[in-house]
Amino acid sequence: MMSKGVSSYQLDLRDKTINLSTPHIMGILNATPDSFSDGGRFNQVKDAMARIQEMILQGADIIDVGGESTRPGSDPVAQKEELDRVIPILEKAIPQFPDTLFSVDTTKYEVARQALKLGTHFINDISGLKKEPRFVDLCVKYNAAYIMMHSQGDPKNMQEDPTYEHVVNDIYRFFDEQLERAKEKGLKQIIIDPGIGFGKTLDHNLELLAHLETFKALGHPIMVGASRKSMLGTILNDRPTEGRITGTVALHYDAMRKGAKIIRVHDVREAHDSLLVYNAITDKE
Repeated sequence: MMSKGVSSYQLDLRDKTINLSTPHIMGILNATPDSFSDGGRFNQVKDAMARIQEMILQGADIIDVGGESTRPGSDPVAQKEELDRVIPILEKAIPQFPDTLFSVDTTKYEVARQALKLGTHFINDISGLKKEPRFVDLCVKYNAAYIMMHSQGDPKNMQEDPTYEHVVNDIYRFFDEQLERAKEKGLKQIIIDPGIGFGKTLDHNLELLAHLETFKALGHPIMVGASRKSMLGTILNDRPTEGRITGTVALHYDAMRKGAKIIRVHDVREAHDSLLVYNAITDKE
């Protein structure tokens, strides 16, 4: 694995700039009835807006809005349903919170297209261009950033029997190939996400996190999202979802130490507290 050199960690997105030389917090807004942690809580526009405002006040720089649950075993959602969940929220939130960056969590072209047309700054794609290669063209057209996540299989079946020859090398190779394809079409503003819990066993997840620094050689900012995930429940002796916040903070803090520049979380206040501590310490190093 040879280093490609360090690319700029400053992203120029539409009328905004974000400097990822230090980590930032992405707050999760699930506009779904069935997400594993907060399903059904924010699928009404009024509730979603209140939650977005709360996360911004707690320290989120980016809000990631999704209309399709990707928890293990979940069924796919029809395009119209996903549009009806996501677009009204973005339509209202983007002008109401003009200093905040917004991301759309989708694998569907039309959902991404309409979201970007409204002013969204990121496409967060769990399939890493496998489902919709045209996301590259959309990001180039709208000067948006692309979050390339690795997953094995679909949410419906991804945890049935995930298998790798060597999980770190396999996923590094996946990113290397997909990044090359994206760059050939002119897309440079790309964040990579190893996809904790997406077609990985507990051991796979731990290997990826332990060797997260390996992915820095690809020359792109790294995002990690392990908020309240089942791997933490397993490590914490079958702890239920609401009891995994401290484990989430510990995992993400370690990820920041290993190079993660975006942390995707449900619990923004706790994540931001850990970021303040991280910055205070690293400023002295």
